[in-house]
Amino acid sequence: MRAIMALSGGMDSTGLLIRLLADGYAVDCLSFEYGQKHNIELERAEMNIQYLASMGILIEHRIIDLSSAMSVFHSALTTEGFDIPEGHYEEEQMKQTVVPNRNAIFASILYGYALSVALEEDCDVKIALGVHSGDHAIYPDCRPEFYASLSDAFKIGNWDSERVDFHLPYIDGNKKTILLDTLHATRQLKLDFDTVLRNTNTSYNPDSEGRASGKSGADIERILAFHAIGRVDPIEYVDDWDTVLQNALELNA
Repeated sequence: MRAIMALSGGMDSTGLLIRLLADGYAVDCLSFEYGQKHNIELERAEMNIQYLASMGILIEHRIIDLSSAMSVFHSALTTEGFDIPEGHYEEEQMKQTVVPNRNAIFASILYGYALSVALEEDCDVKIALGVHSGDHAIYPDCRPEFYASLSDAFKIGNWDSERVDFHLPYIDGNKKTILLDTLHATRQLKLDFDTVLRNTNTSYNPDSEGRASGKSGADIERILAFHAIGRVDPIEYVDDWDTVLQNALELNA
Protein backbone atom coordinates (compact mmCIF):
# COMPACT_ATOMS: atom_id res chain seq x y z
CA MET A 1 0.00 0.00 0.00
CA ARG A 2 1.26 3.45 -0.94
CA ALA A 3 0.59 6.86 0.58
CA ILE A 4 1.74 10.45 0.13
CA MET A 5 1.09 12.91 2.91
CA ALA A 6 1.69 16.46 4.09
CA LEU A 7 3.85 16.40 7.23
CA SER A 8 3.68 19.79 8.90
CA GLY A 9 5.57 18.77 12.01
CA GLY A 10 2.46 19.25 14.14
CA MET A 11 0.71 16.57 16.18
CA ASP A 12 -2.11 15.93 13.68
CA SER A 13 0.03 15.09 10.66
CA THR A 14 2.61 13.30 12.81
CA GLY A 15 -0.10 11.13 14.34
CA LEU A 16 -1.38 10.37 10.85
CA LEU A 17 2.09 9.33 9.71
CA ILE A 18 2.40 6.89 12.62
CA ARG A 19 -1.05 5.46 11.87
CA LEU A 20 -0.22 4.94 8.19
CA LEU A 21 3.00 3.16 9.11
CA ALA A 22 1.18 0.95 11.61
CA ASP A 23 -1.33 0.08 8.87
CA GLY A 24 1.47 -1.06 6.57
CA TYR A 25 1.70 1.84 4.14
CA ALA A 26 4.92 2.86 2.46
CA VAL A 27 4.81 6.62 2.99
CA ASP A 28 6.43 9.65 1.35
CA CYS A 29 6.16 12.94 3.27
CA LEU A 30 6.13 16.47 1.89
CA SER A 31 6.62 19.42 4.25
CA PHE A 32 5.98 22.98 3.14
CA GLU A 33 7.98 26.12 3.89
CA TYR A 34 5.48 28.87 3.12
CA GLY A 35 6.85 31.77 5.10
CA GLN A 36 5.18 30.66 8.34
CA LYS A 37 6.51 32.36 11.44
CA HIS A 38 6.40 29.04 13.30
CA ASN A 39 8.66 27.24 10.83
CA ILE A 40 10.29 25.46 13.75
CA GLU A 41 7.63 22.88 12.85
CA LEU A 42 9.83 21.87 9.89
CA GLU A 43 12.73 21.15 12.25
CA ARG A 44 10.41 19.06 14.40
CA ALA A 45 9.21 17.11 11.37
CA GLU A 46 12.80 16.25 10.53
CA MET A 47 13.44 15.20 14.14
CA ASN A 48 10.69 12.60 13.87
CA ILE A 49 11.95 11.43 10.49
CA GLN A 50 15.34 10.88 12.14
CA TYR A 51 13.75 9.17 15.15
CA LEU A 52 11.88 6.78 12.86
CA ALA A 53 15.11 6.07 10.97
CA SER A 54 16.82 5.22 14.27
CA MET A 55 14.03 2.68 14.84
CA GLY A 56 14.54 1.15 11.40
CA ILE A 57 11.69 2.95 9.62
CA LEU A 58 12.92 4.91 6.61
CA ILE A 59 10.73 7.67 5.20
CA GLU A 60 11.24 9.74 2.04
CA HIS A 61 10.90 13.32 3.30
CA ARG A 62 11.08 16.44 1.13
CA ILE A 63 10.65 20.08 2.09
CA ILE A 64 8.95 22.14 -0.64
CA ASP A 65 9.78 25.84 -0.56
CA LEU A 66 6.72 27.97 -1.36
CA SER A 67 7.83 30.99 0.62
CA SER A 68 8.47 33.22 -2.39
CA ALA A 69 4.77 33.01 -3.26
CA MET A 70 2.87 32.34 -0.06
CA SER A 71 4.77 34.68 2.25
CA VAL A 72 2.98 37.57 0.48
CA PHE A 73 -0.43 36.19 1.52
CA HIS A 74 -2.08 38.19 4.29
CA SER A 75 -2.34 36.16 7.48
CA ALA A 76 -1.21 36.39 11.08
CA LEU A 77 0.89 33.30 10.34
CA THR A 78 2.89 34.89 7.53
CA THR A 79 2.65 38.69 7.77
CA GLU A 80 5.29 40.54 9.79
CA GLY A 81 3.89 43.00 12.30
CA PHE A 82 0.62 41.06 12.49
CA ASP A 83 0.47 39.44 15.94
CA ILE A 84 -0.71 35.88 16.41
CA PRO A 85 -4.07 36.08 18.23
CA GLU A 86 -4.59 34.26 21.51
CA GLY A 87 -7.69 32.45 22.68
CA HIS A 88 -9.94 29.49 21.82
CA TYR A 89 -10.12 28.33 18.20
CA GLU A 90 -13.80 29.14 17.86
CA GLU A 91 -13.35 32.81 18.74
CA GLU A 92 -13.72 35.32 15.89
CA GLN A 93 -10.14 36.60 16.08
CA MET A 94 -8.80 33.12 15.27
CA LYS A 95 -9.83 33.71 11.64
CA GLN A 96 -6.71 35.88 11.45
CA THR A 97 -4.68 32.63 11.39
CA VAL A 98 -6.26 31.51 8.11
CA VAL A 99 -3.73 31.51 5.24
CA PRO A 100 -5.69 32.13 2.01
CA ASN A 101 -6.00 29.03 -0.18
CA ARG A 102 -3.24 27.23 1.76
CA ASN A 103 -4.63 23.71 1.69
CA ALA A 104 -5.70 23.96 -1.95
CA ILE A 105 -2.11 24.82 -2.87
CA PHE A 106 -0.69 22.02 -0.73
CA ALA A 107 -3.23 19.52 -2.06
CA SER A 108 -2.44 20.42 -5.66
CA ILE A 109 1.25 19.72 -5.14
CA LEU A 110 0.50 16.50 -3.27
CA TYR A 111 -1.83 15.38 -6.05
CA GLY A 112 0.78 15.96 -8.73
CA TYR A 113 3.36 14.08 -6.69
CA ALA A 114 0.95 11.23 -5.97
CA LEU A 115 0.09 10.87 -9.66
CA SER A 116 3.79 10.77 -10.47
CA VAL A 117 4.37 8.01 -7.92
CA ALA A 118 1.34 6.09 -9.19
CA LEU A 119 2.67 6.15 -12.75
CA GLU A 120 6.31 5.47 -11.87
CA GLU A 121 5.53 2.61 -9.49
CA ASP A 122 2.36 1.34 -11.21
CA CYS A 123 0.28 1.46 -8.04
CA ASP A 124 -2.69 3.17 -6.45
CA VAL A 125 -1.81 6.02 -4.08
CA LYS A 126 -3.60 7.58 -1.13
CA ILE A 127 -3.09 11.29 -0.39
CA ALA A 128 -3.36 11.31 3.40
CA LEU A 129 -4.14 14.48 5.37
CA GLY A 130 -4.62 14.98 9.10
CA VAL A 131 -7.49 17.49 8.85
CA HIS A 132 -10.16 17.02 11.51
CA SER A 133 -13.47 18.38 12.73
CA GLY A 134 -11.85 20.68 15.29
CA ASP A 135 -10.52 22.74 12.40
CA HIS A 136 -13.85 23.08 10.56
CA ALA A 137 -15.18 26.08 12.45
CA ILE A 138 -12.22 28.29 11.63
CA TYR A 139 -10.56 26.80 8.53
CA PRO A 140 -12.92 26.40 5.55
CA ASP A 141 -10.21 24.47 3.68
CA CYS A 142 -10.35 21.67 6.27
CA ARG A 143 -13.98 20.76 5.63
CA PRO A 144 -15.02 17.49 3.95
CA GLU A 145 -17.01 19.26 1.21
CA PHE A 146 -13.89 21.20 0.25
CA TYR A 147 -11.89 18.02 -0.31
CA ALA A 148 -14.79 16.34 -2.12
CA SER A 149 -14.96 19.26 -4.56
CA LEU A 150 -11.19 19.41 -4.90
CA SER A 151 -11.00 15.70 -5.62
CA ASP A 152 -13.64 16.02 -8.35
CA ALA A 153 -11.75 18.91 -9.96
CA PHE A 154 -8.43 17.07 -9.88
CA LYS A 155 -10.00 13.96 -11.39
CA ILE A 156 -11.44 16.04 -14.23
CA GLY A 157 -8.12 17.79 -14.82
CA ASN A 158 -5.77 14.80 -14.89
CA TRP A 159 -5.27 11.55 -16.76
CA ASP A 160 -4.97 8.41 -14.60
CA SER A 161 -6.66 10.12 -11.68
CA GLU A 162 -8.49 6.87 -10.84
CA ARG A 163 -5.19 5.78 -9.27
CA VAL A 164 -5.23 8.56 -6.65
CA ASP A 165 -7.66 9.25 -3.81
CA PHE A 166 -7.74 11.47 -0.74
CA HIS A 167 -7.56 9.68 2.61
CA LEU A 168 -8.90 11.76 5.52
CA PRO A 169 -9.22 9.33 8.45
CA TYR A 170 -9.72 12.02 11.11
CA ILE A 171 -12.16 14.25 9.21
CA ASP A 172 -14.96 13.51 11.72
CA GLY A 173 -12.63 13.30 14.72
CA ASN A 174 -10.69 15.77 16.84
CA LYS A 175 -7.32 16.11 18.55
CA LYS A 176 -8.34 13.66 21.28
CA THR A 177 -9.21 11.14 18.57
CA ILE A 178 -5.82 11.68 16.96
CA LEU A 179 -3.87 11.34 20.21
CA LEU A 180 -5.61 8.10 21.15
CA ASP A 181 -5.00 6.69 17.68
CA THR A 182 -1.35 7.76 17.82
CA LEU A 183 -0.96 6.09 21.21
CA HIS A 184 -2.27 2.81 19.78
CA ALA A 185 -0.16 3.11 16.62
CA THR A 186 3.07 3.82 18.52
CA ARG A 187 2.46 0.68 20.57
CA GLN A 188 1.92 -1.34 17.38
CA LEU A 189 5.24 -0.08 16.01
CA LYS A 190 7.06 -0.29 19.37
CA LEU A 191 7.78 3.44 19.30
CA ASP A 192 7.82 5.79 22.28
CA PHE A 193 4.67 7.94 22.25
CA ASP A 194 6.24 10.76 24.29
CA THR A 195 9.29 10.95 22.02
CA VAL A 196 7.12 11.15 18.91
CA LEU A 197 4.91 13.90 20.37
CA ARG A 198 7.85 15.77 21.90
CA ASN A 199 9.22 16.03 18.37
CA THR A 200 6.24 18.11 17.23
CA ASN A 201 5.18 21.73 17.28
CA THR A 202 1.57 22.88 17.39
CA SER A 203 2.10 26.42 18.66
CA TYR A 204 1.70 29.31 16.22
CA ASN A 205 3.83 31.52 18.46
CA PRO A 206 6.67 29.55 20.07
CA ASP A 207 9.43 31.57 21.69
CA SER A 208 13.02 31.88 20.45
CA GLU A 209 13.89 28.63 22.24
CA GLY A 210 11.08 26.75 20.54
CA ARG A 211 8.90 26.56 23.65
CA ALA A 212 5.15 26.65 22.97
CA SER A 213 3.25 29.68 24.23
CA GLY A 214 0.29 27.66 25.45
CA LYS A 215 -1.98 30.54 24.45
CA SER A 216 -2.66 30.27 20.71
CA GLY A 217 -5.83 28.49 19.61
CA ALA A 218 -3.80 25.53 18.35
CA ASP A 219 -1.99 25.28 21.69
CA ILE A 220 -5.21 25.28 23.65
CA GLU A 221 -6.78 22.50 21.56
CA ARG A 222 -3.63 20.42 22.02
CA ILE A 223 -3.46 20.98 25.78
CA LEU A 224 -7.13 20.05 26.21
CA ALA A 225 -6.64 16.91 24.12
CA PHE A 226 -3.75 15.68 26.27
CA HIS A 227 -5.80 16.43 29.38
CA ALA A 228 -8.74 14.50 27.92
CA ILE A 229 -6.64 11.34 27.53
CA GLY A 230 -5.09 11.72 30.99
CA ARG A 231 -1.54 12.50 29.89
CA VAL A 232 0.88 15.40 30.26
CA ASP A 233 2.03 16.92 26.98
CA PRO A 234 5.76 16.09 26.61
CA ILE A 235 6.65 19.30 24.73
CA GLU A 236 8.12 22.26 26.59
CA TYR A 237 5.86 25.24 27.25
CA VAL A 238 6.86 28.74 28.33
CA ASP A 239 4.96 28.05 31.57
CA ASP A 240 4.66 24.82 33.54
CA TRP A 241 2.02 22.23 32.61
CA ASP A 242 -0.36 23.07 35.47
CA THR A 243 -0.38 26.74 34.44
CA VAL A 244 -1.02 26.17 30.73
CA LEU A 245 -3.65 23.53 31.50
CA GLN A 246 -5.51 25.86 33.87
CA ASN A 247 -5.47 28.63 31.25
CA ALA A 248 -6.83 26.26 28.59
CA LEU A 249 -9.57 24.98 30.89
CA GLU A 250 -10.66 28.52 31.77
CA LEU A 251 -10.82 29.54 28.11
CA ASN A 252 -12.84 26.42 27.31
CA ALA A 253 -15.30 26.92 30.16
